Amino acid sequence: MTLNGWIQIALYGAVVLVLVKPLGGYMTRVFSGERTLLSPVLAPVERGLYRAAGIDERREQTWLGYGLALLAFHGLGFVLLYAVLRLQDVLPLNPMGQGAVAPDLAFNTATSFVTNTNWQSYGGETTLSYLSQMLGLTHQNFVSAASGIAVAVALIRGFARASTGTLGSFWVDMTRATLYLLLPLCLVCALVLVSQGMPQTLGASVEATTLEGARQTIAVGPVASQVAIKMLGTNGGGFFNANAAHPFENPTALSNFLQMVAIFAIGAALTNVFGRMVGDERQGWAILAAMGLLFVAGVAVTYCSETSGSSVLNGLGLTGGNMEGKEVRFGIPASALFAVITTAASCGAVNAMHDSFTALGGLIPLLNMQLGEVIVGGVGAGLYGMLVFVVVAIFVAGLMVGRTPEYLGKKIEAREVKMAMLGILCLPLTMLGFTAIATVVPAGLAGPANAGPHGFTEILYAYTSAAANNGSAFGGLTANTLFYNTTLAIGMLVGRFFVKIPVLAIAGSLAAKKRVPASAGTLPTHGGLFVGLLVGVVLIVGGLTFFPSLALGPLVEHFAGAAGQTFGAGG
Repeated sequence: MTLNGWIQIALYGAVVLVLVKPLGGYMTRVFSGERTLLSPVLAPVERGLYRAAGIDERREQTWLGYGLALLAFHGLGFVLLYAVLRLQDVLPLNPMGQGAVAPDLAFNTATSFVTNTNWQSYGGETTLSYLSQMLGLTHQNFVSAASGIAVAVALIRGFARASTGTLGSFWVDMTRATLYLLLPLCLVCALVLVSQGMPQTLGASVEATTLEGARQTIAVGPVASQVAIKMLGTNGGGFFNANAAHPFENPTALSNFLQMVAIFAIGAALTNVFGRMVGDERQGWAILAAMGLLFVAGVAVTYCSETSGSSVLNGLGLTGGNMEGKEVRFGIPASALFAVITTAASCGAVNAMHDSFTALGGLIPLLNMQLGEVIVGGVGAGLYGMLVFVVVAIFVAGLMVGRTPEYLGKKIEAREVKMAMLGILCLPLTMLGFTAIATVVPAGLAGPANAGPHGFTEILYAYTSAAANNGSAFGGLTANTLFYNTTLAIGMLVGRFFVKIPVLAIAGSLAAKKRVPASAGTLPTHGGLFVGLLVGVVLIVGGLTFFPSLALGPLVEHFAGAAGQTFGAGG
């Protein structure tokens, strides 16, 4: 580890913290329907969209109506994207003549982008047309991110409101998230990325002659517009197969830093939105502090592990740390930081290959996802995921002192706890259940490129990434098969909608309750004691659930590596 590396990490954290309050204030005004700097330009557009769609922006929905609208919208989005992928060979904007996407891969990809996962079992520049990238993938990057933000805002209203049966309108929240937040930020971000050398063109691939005289095809396309929303919307799907390790998708150290900031910016600021809307900003800072503690611990372990290398590398005299699978342009600090950021958020973009990390360095990204990606998490998803753990933490605190648990003046009762546990338990059921199946059936065992615990981790990482709606992968797994395309798609659907619907049910239940005045026995939820309780609950639930699988994978590999044993392909 170096001082320079720690300065990079500290600078990143400082920039994200500086953005929290102003961005949080802006989003609060947007979702409260207040006037913003962009209202003179965008308000007429917003009203025009409502008129065209027949939406009454003043009519709010119950949690059930909100949830049904969400499911209907994403169902239609899936059909549209699937059709675009299957018909791309006869659709326009296909200068390289890409063929139709196979049915199972189209099913997997459509599910992936509709659920904000962006798992990719294909190489983008060799599989998809420009129309598929723009109308299909980039479009879903916007609306899937906006949907996550909308659900988070609905849950915030559940805590903020009292004695009401409505949570707002899904159509209004999603429209405002897209129009006032994602589009303006992405426009600015894309222009900055273009200034750094990122392509943005509809022209065909470029033919070049190398110094040896060979002909080389260099893929280009509308890259910057997709990268901007993939980071700000924590989608993560790359235009190129190498994702953010590709020089056209991440040209400079500055573009790398800006992309990392973009991943956390909205998710971190939503904690401030929560504090503002419930009338106590300290509540939002407490939740962000819990997220921050988990994040800093993960970065420290990953950075330390990658700079220490492994006994095998050190035995060969390679004592500069583990540079395998990393871009020399970014080095170990920026690669380790990027890996923790992208898995702490449900982003999945990568600037280094996680499959090449040390055993402990690869364990942290895996654990980040298994915890439910509540460490800032995806836009919207991170906040509502952490608030689900807040419900559980408050319930545990109530059991310890023998009184009905309360949070922000709302009694946390059986219905809220049951819905919270449903949202939490569906993730390990999917992650571990499909991993168990894949490790015993021939179709699953044909996927990993490595034997032993590393091969097991490749499978476990894939299903964890799918259910956590992350999309990153251990690169050694061959996932473009009927078995993996189908099972991973099911995992994505469960991870997205089997959490969202219980969250909305919690919001509806809380919004209908009366507010209870604080008393001498009320647990303060804005101080260090509550932050520690919340972090403890997250770690205990994650540890009890996933430690056996981690012991079979990265932990065994770490101790075996210390004894000089490696697990290469077929060995």
